[in-house]
Amino acid sequence: MRGLIVATLVALVVAAPAQAAISVTNDRTEITTKLGHKFTFRSRIENRGATAAADLVAHLNVVDLTGHTYVDPEDWSSHRTRYLAPISPGGSTTVTWPMNAVNAGTIGLYVAVLPRSGTPVRPVTSPTLRLQIRDRRTLNSGGILPLALGIPGAIGLLAVGVRSSRRRSKS
Repeated sequence: MRGLIVATLVALVVAAPAQAAISVTNDRTEITTKLGHKFTFRSRIENRGATAAADLVAHLNVVDLTGHTYVDPEDWSSHRTRYLAPISPGGSTTVTWPMNAVNAGTIGLYVAVLPRSGTPVRPVTSPTLRLQIRDRRTLNSGGILPLALGIPGAIGLLAVGVRSSRRRSKS
C-alpha cells in the first residue's frame, strides 16, 4: 500500500512540472468578421521546461458565449486537432487555425494542449479569443437575385406573349 502511495506521488510530482512548463498563447485576443467569411489565427505553444516536451496534442475549442446559438465545431474548422512534434527546452511551435465564420454572434475560441498518454493531467489552455461575427445582410445572397427577379419576369413576359398571340389568332 505504501509503495502505491509513493508511486502515485512520484507520478504527480513528475507530471506536474512537465505540464506546467507548457504555455499557450494566441496571436490576438479579438477578431471581428462577417458571417460566411474565412479567417485564421495562430497559437504559440511554448516549452518553458528544462526537457523536451513530446507527445502533445493541441485541440481547438469553439463555444457560443451568448448561449443563444448552437455551435458545431466541425463546421468552424476541419483541422481542430493537431499532434505536435517534440518541442525542445525553451523552444516553441506555432499552429495556424483556419476557420469559417458559421454563425453570427459572439464566439469564444481557445486551444487546449495535453499529453497524448501518461498520467491524466489538466490541459493547459490559451486565453479565450473573442470572435465577433456580424450578420451579413445582403440583397443578393449567393448570387440568387438575377434568378429571383429573372424567372418570374420571364414567366410574365411569356404569359403576355401567349396572350397577345391568342388575340391575334382570333382576329
